[in-house]
Amino acid sequence: MNTPDADLLARSASGDSRAFDALVVRYAADVHRFVGSLGVHGADAEDVLQDTFLSAWRGAATYRGDGSARAWLFSVARNAVRHSVRRRVGEPDRFAPLEAVDSLEAIAEAAGWGSSAESTARDTAELVRTALARLAPADREILVLRDMEGLSGDETAAALSLSLAGMKSRLHRARLRLAALVRALEQSPDPTSATRAPDSRTGHDAKGASHA
Repeated sequence: MNTPDADLLARSASGDSRAFDALVVRYAADVHRFVGSLGVHGADAEDVLQDTFLSAWRGAATYRGDGSARAWLFSVARNAVRHSVRRRVGEPDRFAPLEAVDSLEAIAEAAGWGSSAESTARDTAELVRTALARLAPADREILVLRDMEGLSGDETAAALSLSLAGMKSRLHRARLRLAALVRALEQSPDPTSATRAPDSRTGHDAKGASHA
């Protein structure tokens, strides 16, 4: 019988490295996939993974058991990704490829798109992959956590340091922006030149056009 996550973290907080090793084995693949979905790959992803679990080891005592250990680790990984991006000054992260993302059809369905009989599953996945990569990081991460990784509403809110109401509002806006961008890509003869999603802070796209 597997030891509960909370017990492993409690033992880790007391300095039990074997308990923490068991937690790493249990969730390393999930955290690595999540990091990749936020646009960090290769050696950078390995560095972020190491930073995530180092931070989790040092901060194991801060886990209060309010959500799953998996959700808590995603929150730690999210912070590690942000630190990594800040270190890579001048390198793009917003439009990075998303090889690690799967279940794209589920994200498309949640966004209210993808039911067209003319669209194959492969077409849907490719369009959503492109659209998701072009979203602002805040939109991308909430969609990945809630619609791909399957965290509960409470867990997603905790991972993003939001109230539940605030999380629901951001998720709704992110799904609308994803759906709009997928439709724009679908109608464009060249998806790479399709209009990008409006910036969530300015309401303008990359060319400065207003979408208010």
